Amino acid sequence: MTGAGFLAVDSGGSGLRAVVGTAGGDGPVPLGRRASREPVRTGPRGIDPDHLLGQLLPMAGALTEETGVARLGTVVVGAAGLATLGDALRAELPGALARELGVRTVALAADAVTAYVGALGPRAGAVVAAGTGLIAVGTDLSRWHRADGWGHLLGDCGSGAWIGRAGLEAALRAHDGREGGSARLLARAEACFGPAAGLPGQVYPRSDRPAVLASFAPEVAACAAWDPVAAGILRAAARHMADSAAAVCPAGGEPWVAVTGGLLRVGDPLLVPLGEELAKRLPQARRTTAEGDPLDGAVRIAADLAAGSFTLPGDDRMLWVTSAPGG
Repeated sequence: MTGAGFLAVDSGGSGLRAVVGTAGGDGPVPLGRRASREPVRTGPRGIDPDHLLGQLLPMAGALTEETGVARLGTVVVGAAGLATLGDALRAELPGALARELGVRTVALAADAVTAYVGALGPRAGAVVAAGTGLIAVGTDLSRWHRADGWGHLLGDCGSGAWIGRAGLEAALRAHDGREGGSARLLARAEACFGPAAGLPGQVYPRSDRPAVLASFAPEVAACAAWDPVAAGILRAAARHMADSAAAVCPAGGEPWVAVTGGLLRVGDPLLVPLGEELAKRLPQARRTTAEGDPLDGAVRIAADLAAGSFTLPGDDRMLWVTSAPGG
């Protein structure tokens, strides 16, 4: 059996992922991992701590037995929606983890923060996390700043849902004969969803509406080389992403900037204009490829806390660390 270890968790829209490891002298040593495809529920109290614990505790038990970690001293949970929906987690999770696992230190982080740390580590800069939704996070290492992340109805500008919605709007414009329409996008939309007149019925009733909209983003990208409307949508998305990065990026020095998330898989039709827009908005910044994903960020935070080398700024909503008495 090894000594005290850590548990790092990424809770998002596609489920729950967890890693158990130890803090070595050269950095974290992941020893085992588990995943669930069931997203943690949200309800009247926000993110449901009982539902999270119902999945996490069996994972932790299996992982400690499998890896030989004698005790978990530190747990880091990166959770989507923590900043606005995390009050119940903050109130209940540390005590529950102390009782059930003997944990001394618990950190609750917004998934945008774990995305930041996974991408850049403890360096000053800005990270845009772009998938179905979109949020930008930056730090000068004294405090955190965020931009957007307001959901598909009020924001997430430049996200997969935003691109998909804009593409479907252009398709319906072409169907109606209005200016700004795209016959190519109309053909793609009807191939994906059926006749255009039935499109509202395919989108509005769905509880997973953002994901449905985002599913059309790759179709917009596939049309961009031949369709100026599709190319214009992606250029506008790139401007929105650069705007969010600029809003959170530290003003001084040469901060690092990275973009991460599943939206990058649409490729050059978005990445080329995004590079150009970031160069315009943040000429002083150093662009870099993300080193890792949000789970890697949670592992980094957990290992640093366990080793006593944690240096990132705390924040009641974005990155909250608490220790049990005697921890």
